[in-house]
Amino acid sequence: MFSIRQLTGVGRTYLHLNRYRQILQVFFKYGFDELLDVLKIDQLVEFGRQKFSSSRRERVESLSGPERLRLALEELGPTFIKLGQILSTRPDLIPLPFAAELARLQDQVPPFPYPEAAEAIRNALGKGPEEIFSKFEKKPLAAASIGQVHRAVLPDGTEVAVKVRRPGIRKTIEIDLEIMNYLAGLMERHLTEFQIIQPQRIVREFARTLEEEIDYTVEAGHVERFADQFQGREEIVVPRVYRDFSSDGVLTLEHIDGVKASNLDKLRGGDYDCRVLAERGADLMMAQIFEYGFFHADPHPGNIFILPENIICYLDFGMMGRINREERERFADLLLAVVRKDESRAAEAILELTEHDGDPDRGRFEREIGAFIDRYLYRPLKDIKMGEVLQKLLDLAVSFQLTIKPNLYLMMKAISQVESLGTELDPEFEIISRARPFVERIQWARFHPKRLAEELFASGTDLISLIQDIPAEFRSILRQTRAGKLNIVFQHRGLEKLRTTLDQTGNRVAYAIVLAALIVGSSLVVLSGIPPTWNNIPLIGLIGFLVAGLMGFWLLVTILKHGKM
Repeated sequence: MFSIRQLTGVGRTYLHLNRYRQILQVFFKYGFDELLDVLKIDQLVEFGRQKFSSSRRERVESLSGPERLRLALEELGPTFIKLGQILSTRPDLIPLPFAAELARLQDQVPPFPYPEAAEAIRNALGKGPEEIFSKFEKKPLAAASIGQVHRAVLPDGTEVAVKVRRPGIRKTIEIDLEIMNYLAGLMERHLTEFQIIQPQRIVREFARTLEEEIDYTVEAGHVERFADQFQGREEIVVPRVYRDFSSDGVLTLEHIDGVKASNLDKLRGGDYDCRVLAERGADLMMAQIFEYGFFHADPHPGNIFILPENIICYLDFGMMGRINREERERFADLLLAVVRKDESRAAEAILELTEHDGDPDRGRFEREIGAFIDRYLYRPLKDIKMGEVLQKLLDLAVSFQLTIKPNLYLMMKAISQVESLGTELDPEFEIISRARPFVERIQWARFHPKRLAEELFASGTDLISLIQDIPAEFRSILRQTRAGKLNIVFQHRGLEKLRTTLDQTGNRVAYAIVLAALIVGSSLVVLSGIPPTWNNIPLIGLIGFLVAGLMGFWLLVTILKHGKM
């Protein structure tokens, strides 16, 4: 696990001063200096602030806030790019316009030299590439922020793709996470609206996610699980993992030649059936979601190869999604309700799929869903785009302060990507028609005798456990009451800003007292005539007045700067 040390003071911040300064400079460059002012960054890096503010900054007035944030994260490199990509799947943490823009982040960086790749393989597998593989191409096939891929041949003649983790990436990420955690702490301290979101908690979750992403054994597990659930199906190929040639820093997969799904001209001009490809792609995605609950979360055309006989091959299993049985059943309820134009059931399904503090105005919510259905669903089936419908439903839910779960948002994005590719392959493609059999099977499975028996048995077991626990829990409450240990805790919310203001006021009062004491003390020294003197005035008194003047001027500037006298 990455080590994230809490930066509690100026000293810790300056351990990575160059990187810290670079991050601040990029945020200034893209017009986020207002945020840095609110976070009181200037008090911590006052000596460098003038340099930041006077440096040339690109004119970004024509760009939106989400665009400026995306550009800033791309410039800051791997850790921040990954943070943006993860945040793009979390509409519960950031507004939808930001999530949509961050989804466009490009994870493309120059490759690192072959000697570094060879050394990384030696460190991970104990031998260099020339000792392990009968052939190893020095020029990488592709490069990204975490690693790059080389083509190679195993001793038995098998062609493979070797993914090598970028040297030093762990240390780079650890430094960035440490600074990120510090900035998140400032947000919690100075921005009331971020205290509920808890940015430091997000950074810790991000660190855990990133730890998995740079550990290639995790991706190897994803590949093998994905292959297992489609075992025996001829319309899909999943690359084989070679565990003997893999580790946490190196992943060796079967090399597969094919046509990228993004190469539409070659697919249309070759020996491929684009209609079959569109249908198969949709069926495979629906199977991943509704049958297995484990799906490829980034099925964009660049991550899909098309093989002869219209066989589909998925690539890059770093980002996977999971959806449990209850969630996919609720999602099936939503799809059926929308297609059947039943606003009441659709409202119920959305409430089940989202998180919310209190129920919205149910009547108004159903009316809005009815208006939505009238606007988007009373049209020919081929003109209904599921991705668009789901996105508009999501916007509607957000307008009622409903928060969709991250895994469901990932699923909706994956469906939208598959639908977009299917439409490009076949303009007559209807993803709703492909989804209907899977949704109906989900519905009928609820009434299967075996399922009903399992649920009845589980409910009975839970009820028996509850009845057995009640006497013990009640005795515990009585015991604590008799002993005077029963505590009722009241939690105050919204007082953090008041507390910060009181702290600042107290600090200024103490500062003013010290200042006044310094002036009085200096006056007494001057009157006493204690040597050494300058023009018959004691130097100690003069120094005291000078320090008092500087302190007073600094206090006045600080008060005026924050607009409060």
